[in-house]
Amino acid sequence: MTDNRALVTGGAGFIGSNVVRKLIERGWNVRIFDDLSTGYRENLESLAADRIELTVGDIRDGRLVHALAEGCAAVYHLAGSVGNIKSIERPQLDAEINVIGTLSVLEAVRAHRTPKLVFSSSSAIFGEVQYLPIDEAHPAEPDSPYGVTKLAGEKHCLAYAKLFDLDIVCLRYFNVYGVNQRYDAYGNVIPIWTRRLLDKEPLLIYGDGEQTRDFINVDDVAEANVRAGETPGLRGPFNIGTGTTFTINRLAEAFRAVAGPNLVFEHRPPRKGEVLHSQAKVDHAAKAFGFRPAIAIERGLVDYVAWIREGMPSRMPAARSAS
Repeated sequence: MTDNRALVTGGAGFIGSNVVRKLIERGWNVRIFDDLSTGYRENLESLAADRIELTVGDIRDGRLVHALAEGCAAVYHLAGSVGNIKSIERPQLDAEINVIGTLSVLEAVRAHRTPKLVFSSSSAIFGEVQYLPIDEAHPAEPDSPYGVTKLAGEKHCLAYAKLFDLDIVCLRYFNVYGVNQRYDAYGNVIPIWTRRLLDKEPLLIYGDGEQTRDFINVDDVAEANVRAGETPGLRGPFNIGTGTTFTINRLAEAFRAVAGPNLVFEHRPPRKGEVLHSQAKVDHAAKAFGFRPAIAIERGLVDYVAWIREGMPSRMPAARSAS
């Protein structure tokens, strides 16, 4: 590695801040670009101040992205509008951030001939599954504007890789949870349930609870990013999950193990735009860059709830209208 400077867009956010931490542990200096709409300066406070540089701005600002990417050996593009339900409510904003923003990054990478771009995609590109586990060749039929914009981002990345001979990797995250993930009404069930747990409210289950998810800890996702970024010649899409499934009902039992047997659960009708089943096939990533998830959900859930409790109320603001 001749240059140890990286740019992380969305680097003050949930996943991005964990990627920044991993990069610093590997000896990188990191430029962080974030609009702080869902990112937090607090996420960066424990990191070495002399190894990071935070710029606050909009990912759609192509000139600023171009300036920040100059001299970087790798770019990790994690900035984006996240969430199926959120995208249904605000599809135009979702498209502007996730498509135009990604093009801003791609143009910067093309102009500077950046050695590596790692793009954060999502399992939402697949839509309702046709078979399990989901491999990289699974048909992509997204069921939400968010999934559509992430698929568009992938297609742009892969087209740029071919057109301009660039090393670009697309990582398709499954259900990510863990440290630095705060409450978001549109987000993952785990922080939503944790907020309701601490507010002594019923935990909501949409549908019968037999829908399955592939929950992966953010530390494993960050490791996948850094490994992909440091692997020479690596290109293309890769699934990033655990390769196992967890029903929502089983997740409820895991929460009981953390919080005690007196938790109250309340069933609601299924929500639009959400798939019923999800399970990643992760062999491709294991072979290509040695990615193997290491953190079981039972351990990860204990760590996450402990982190939330240590930082209340800033990490888990009460949002009574959310579910």
